[in-house]
Amino acid sequence: MAYDVELADRIRELIEPGPDLTEKKMFGGLAFLIGGHMAVAASRQGGLLVRVDPDESDALLVDDFVETMVMGGRSMRGWLLVTDEALASDDVLHEWVERSVDYARSLPVKK
Repeated sequence: MAYDVELADRIRELIEPGPDLTEKKMFGGLAFLIGGHMAVAASRQGGLLVRVDPDESDALLVDDFVETMVMGGRSMRGWLLVTDEALASDDVLHEWVERSVDYARSLPVKK
């Protein structure tokens, strides 16, 4: 399954353009990187892959539409998958994109 192009466009509209923003096809999805760090992606599995502070991961799993991302059979702390159902709301999408972009911007820029 390919990533949702419409979702990618919605993400693109929410992220302020700048020299630290890049887009890159990764893992079958379209990722948005800030300072070289992946912040958010339209996942090939459907939904939104978001990067969050690992210390906040567990607290963010309270909603049924959020789950820990699993890659290669391994749970990835600090990476969450927000299901398509939740993303029908622009407010929910905005909240998750903003959270992930803010976290990525808090990290040192990769060289």
